[in-house]
Amino acid sequence: MEFTYKATTKEGRTITGTAEAASRPALLALLRKQGLHPLLVEPKKAKLLGSSLFGPKRKVKLSDLVIFTRQLSTMISAGVPLARSLAALQDDSGNPYMREVLNGVAKEVEGGIPLGDAFAKYPRVFSDVYVNMVRAGEEGGILDEILKRLASQVEQDASIRKKIKSAMMYPIVILTVTIIAFFGIMLFIVPHLAVILTSLGGPNAKLPVYTRVLLSFSNFCSKPTILGHLSIPIISKLPNLILFLIIFGVAAVYVIRYIRTDTGKYRFHALLLRTPIVKTIVLKVAIARFSRTFASLMGAGVSVLDALDVTGAALGNKVIETELQAAAEEVKNGKQLSEPLSQSKHFPPIVAQMLLVGEETGQIDTVLVKIADFYEEEVTVLIDGLAAVIEPIMIIFLGAGVGLIAASVMGPIANLSKNIGNS
Repeated sequence: MEFTYKATTKEGRTITGTAEAASRPALLALLRKQGLHPLLVEPKKAKLLGSSLFGPKRKVKLSDLVIFTRQLSTMISAGVPLARSLAALQDDSGNPYMREVLNGVAKEVEGGIPLGDAFAKYPRVFSDVYVNMVRAGEEGGILDEILKRLASQVEQDASIRKKIKSAMMYPIVILTVTIIAFFGIMLFIVPHLAVILTSLGGPNAKLPVYTRVLLSFSNFCSKPTILGHLSIPIISKLPNLILFLIIFGVAAVYVIRYIRTDTGKYRFHALLLRTPIVKTIVLKVAIARFSRTFASLMGAGVSVLDALDVTGAALGNKVIETELQAAAEEVKNGKQLSEPLSQSKHFPPIVAQMLLVGEETGQIDTVLVKIADFYEEEVTVLIDGLAAVIEPIMIIFLGAGVGLIAASVMGPIANLSKNIGNS
């Protein structure tokens, strides 16, 4: 195992470095033998590969993780030693980052570190749920079975994410193209059309209201910045549109940073749960994830309190996670989990009722898997329905925008030309 350390020499000089040792106490003893006085010794943190600003960003796809998990489960079931299994899977992996991660995990395991703890050092690849389920499998002696469950769970999560991304891709592309085209027309086309209208009808020509609004907006976008009075040449020459885009970009960065804080994340998730349509999708995805994760942990022999703690962190919504933490406190006080969930603001009554049946029959994991299957199917149907509705709506809005711009410009040109011909 690799450690980083800070120590002082006999002369009082402070030094830092890295060293490999079987454990922290072993390294402390080694440093003292070398005449050093250790100040700080801690495990070396795994490098967060892929975070380079200039190099290609490396990551592990969910599909790669599923394949690795299934293969590792098969090899362990066949009696292949864990370290040998990891070495073989490292050679077979087609993902360079995954090979590097597996190399680090194999070294940790060969050094006597449990597999779950080795996985925990690579949080970008192995989530808290993944790590805790592996730990539970190691403690219960059913690691191969746990890995099979994990592979199925990761597949389900990947399927839901893929459906959501594919449903959102079309409207995002259309909206982006529409916005770029609109502002391009405002900056480069409408000013020339304004010159034509002025030459045909004069500066006092009577134009429709929507045409005057369009010309005024185009004029505002293309004019030099409203901060032109500042003695900064670059800013004073920027069009208003570019300036506002820069301001919008800076504001977006700060908003994203705020959302990544605990307070910001909670408020953002609360907003999602109040937004029509989005609320339904978020709730169904969270309930499906809760049911499948909690069922897997309970099936692995994890206690209810530990399972709730791990599951809450895997839901992806701080509001529902807080609600589960409150439910865990009531369970700690002797209540069944179905009781606090029956009073939940976000969990539907059917979840508490099905959970109660599972508690009475001792088949909580079986019941929750059925709930997960049901809500995953609900998410699929909802997303497919939204995708079918969003596409024509976006086309209608795009056509309406193009028609409005055409009517605002071409209509007055035709009328002015007609008046000139009659005169």
